[in-house]
Amino acid sequence: MQGTTEKNIPRTQPASSLKAGLYIVATPIGNLKDITARALDTIKAADVIACEDTRVTAKLLNAFMIKKPMMAYHEHNGAQQRPKIEQLIQDGKAVALVSDAGTPLISDPGFKLVEDFSNKGIYITTLPGPSAAIAALTLAGLPTNRFLFLGFSPNKSKARQDWFAAEVKTEATLVFYESARRLKDSLSDAHAVLGNRRAAVCREISKRFEEVVRGDISDLLTKYEELGNPKGEVVVVIEAARPAKDLREATLNADALLEKALTHMSVKSAAAFVSDVTGVKKKELYSKAVEWAKTNRTEQ
Repeated sequence: MQGTTEKNIPRTQPASSLKAGLYIVATPIGNLKDITARALDTIKAADVIACEDTRVTAKLLNAFMIKKPMMAYHEHNGAQQRPKIEQLIQDGKAVALVSDAGTPLISDPGFKLVEDFSNKGIYITTLPGPSAAIAALTLAGLPTNRFLFLGFSPNKSKARQDWFAAEVKTEATLVFYESARRLKDSLSDAHAVLGNRRAAVCREISKRFEEVVRGDISDLLTKYEELGNPKGEVVVVIEAARPAKDLREATLNADALLEKALTHMSVKSAAAFVSDVTGVKKKELYSKAVEWAKTNRTEQ
């Protein structure tokens, strides 16, 4: 887009109809029609648009025939760009902050900008709109009265398992962003650490090939092991931990069921079966099954 780079931001221009300050503007996560009328009005009236990737934002502006100066603001250049954005506002400019998709500050570095500016008394306002995390939560079919957004999962399996382990007892629906190419590995780690909870994989929300797959984690894992990892943007939603009282009851029930299962199945099969039925972690059940099997052999 011609004339929309940081170098071409005019230092003198007609006064904006907006008050000088930072405007946090949510943009569509897929379908461009999801943008609000107020968001469009603000983008049109702003003096400058601060965005993650000027190429991505240019596509949005082109779709609505808007031409505006843009400057890149992302995690790699934030320290250098914040003083520039502050100076623009001090000069009376209105700066619209957008992310590549969705609501700025949600898993992006914009919070540092807001933290810095709020401490300095700079005017800040937000224009609510699309968020992939909230959209996925509404589609998952899991409780929404209490939830925890975890951002992006770690890249490595060990770090990811530790990440899940920190939420084993969290009595809130878990929501996180995942790379499509890591989905199988992520579900496998979640199953190993959290047990076989209900979950949903929400893919390409609001886009042409939107898909929501619901089921137990083991069901989802089986699906993606058979079909391979999907493509597109993925949000995973996982059922909350059971309350401690319910968990104790489940463990007692699992112990009784495991004892019966061992009379008909191998240790490994019995642990897997009881885990699927009760949601108690397979690793925990397997350890018990091994001990019981040893005890029975000794007694015999």
